[in-house]
Amino acid sequence: MASIEEIVVQRPQSATWQVHLDRCMWVGGVRGLMLQALHPLAMRGVWQNSNFQDDPFGRLRRTADFVGRTTFGTPAEADAIGRRVRDIHRSLRIADEGRTHRVDDPELLLWVHCAEVSSYLEVVRRGGLALTDRQADQYLHEQRRSAAYVGLHPEDVPGSQAEMADYFKEIRPKLRVIDESAATVRFLLWPRLPKEMRMLSPGKPVYFPFGALCYYTLPSWARSMYRALPEAPQAAVTAGLRAFSLAMNALPEPVHDRAFMPSTRRMLHASRDRLGVLGYDVRKGLKGLTDPRRWAAA
Repeated sequence: MASIEEIVVQRPQSATWQVHLDRCMWVGGVRGLMLQALHPLAMRGVWQNSNFQDDPFGRLRRTADFVGRTTFGTPAEADAIGRRVRDIHRSLRIADEGRTHRVDDPELLLWVHCAEVSSYLEVVRRGGLALTDRQADQYLHEQRRSAAYVGLHPEDVPGSQAEMADYFKEIRPKLRVIDESAATVRFLLWPRLPKEMRMLSPGKPVYFPFGALCYYTLPSWARSMYRALPEAPQAAVTAGLRAFSLAMNALPEPVHDRAFMPSTRRMLHASRDRLGVLGYDVRKGLKGLTDPRRWAAA
């Protein structure tokens, strides 16, 4: 019989599972995009090399697929998507003030990684996920593995909250709002729907509170740089985030998973099946495995 290490990249007992199965990850994902946009070179890289403006939800779903495969997928699936990402990045360039830069420059990759995983951790904890500081440190340590899939050396990646705080302190002087950054945040607050989703346009005003919630979870220094919305009481932001968390985490897994790409849903379904064979109680899906009572006996 296969071992747990052969069927999933991260064990259900990991801090990564606790974080990545929390539905506040959707807020964290958009917050991460807003934060990433403060690095001028990284932002120009996105602007010049993607269809982000035409398909913002596609980028979010592709990010969710990467996170899913490097968490719940097999090691082979994680290696495959890592190679795909590295191959794409290797071929792309960024034009900036008369110079050409590589998209896979380690500094840019590190910025994107740190903005992303710090957003996930901050948002799910603020949304109500009870993680100790030790577990939060463990999450960042475990995420060094995901950083390796995009081409970073794990030892160069912050692996604790203290190291992450030091990283942001060091990088902040390099951050600023450029035209593309401001346009990105405006777009994420009020996105243009892709053609296949235009039928949802009448409900588009419902999206704005979600986008605003993502914006208001940004660090105060980031909001002061953007000034895209008037300031709001942070206690109200936390209350809104907790209400979102309660509502989303109450959704049955098959309903929630419709937000993912079909290939992601197939991967998650296969992960559930494999864990079930090993004795994990998957009757409530992967989400149910945040409860230690559903874990397989050692």
